[in-house]
Amino acid sequence: MSDKVSRRRFLAVGGGLAVGGFVTACGGGPGGAGGTAKYQIAWTGDNGVLGEVVAEAKGWYKEAGVKLTFQPGGPNVNGVTLVSGGAAAFGQNASSPAVMMARSQGQPVRAFAVGVQQHPLAYISLPGNPVRKPEDFIGKTVGIQAGGDVILDAVLAANNIDKSKVKVQVVGSDFTPLKRGKVDAMAGWITNLEAFSILDEYETLRVWDSGVHLYGNVYFATDSTIEKRTKMLQGFVEATARGYEYAHGHLDEAVDLLVKKYPGLKKESQFKASEVLMKLIFTEATAKDGWGAMSRDLWQRQISQYTQLKQFTSKPPTVDKVMTTDVLRATAASRPKLG
Repeated sequence: MSDKVSRRRFLAVGGGLAVGGFVTACGGGPGGAGGTAKYQIAWTGDNGVLGEVVAEAKGWYKEAGVKLTFQPGGPNVNGVTLVSGGAAAFGQNASSPAVMMARSQGQPVRAFAVGVQQHPLAYISLPGNPVRKPEDFIGKTVGIQAGGDVILDAVLAANNIDKSKVKVQVVGSDFTPLKRGKVDAMAGWITNLEAFSILDEYETLRVWDSGVHLYGNVYFATDSTIEKRTKMLQGFVEATARGYEYAHGHLDEAVDLLVKKYPGLKKESQFKASEVLMKLIFTEATAKDGWGAMSRDLWQRQISQYTQLKQFTSKPPTVDKVMTTDVLRATAASRPKLG
């Protein structure tokens, strides 16, 4: 989360994109490791790449033979399109639907690992007028950011709630409309503690707990990169997993390294947000299958939900076109099992 602006990361592929220099992972031939890789991150640099920053600082990417260049993202950067077009070797996207929707539109990208097991998006309300369960949305006005109607519709559909009974108002990232009673609830990331600081108290209803199970910080690459640069991706996953394991046990030091790389961040807010984020990164799923794990069944449920909501403009993609566990299987022994 940026200290200057909230992450307004949307749950579908955005329209804006930035044009970056072309740097591909090179050297080593098909399946080889090493070379330089431009890595398209989801935001401009924050706790979403905490483990990567640790791995870089500790020299673990170098050990893996990968020279990594962080390419910043942001609200107007379509990272999936950049990776698909070859402007980056692989990338990270804030929300899993972006990958499956891009695939349905003909972009040859697939997820190969997941950073955040439970998406941080939630609906925030005040104790005097709480939204503690999906049924509480009925008769209320919900503030969402542009593009956020899709996920709200998914929550309502998952709980058999007629969306005509819920009013929607497009808002920004500032929680003033909620504080002043202009809306009854607002969408926001539970890691965005800086934005919540204007509220004396608040209630939280997570999207995950409302029957819509999405991944956050999804790692993805093109089919070609997954096929031809497998060792490079394996090296990245092993080093990154090591970075998050270290951050889990040495959070204060990890945040120091993050703020050193991105001096515009504030340590206190990044530390508090990272405490929350760690609980979403390491869950029962990672305790069983290790950092980066992802479920084929969960991906299929997401595809089915978005198909039901008629979000795919073309034929819905198959789960095997959206994700692959090849890299995870190859790195199973080195990925930490924490939860």
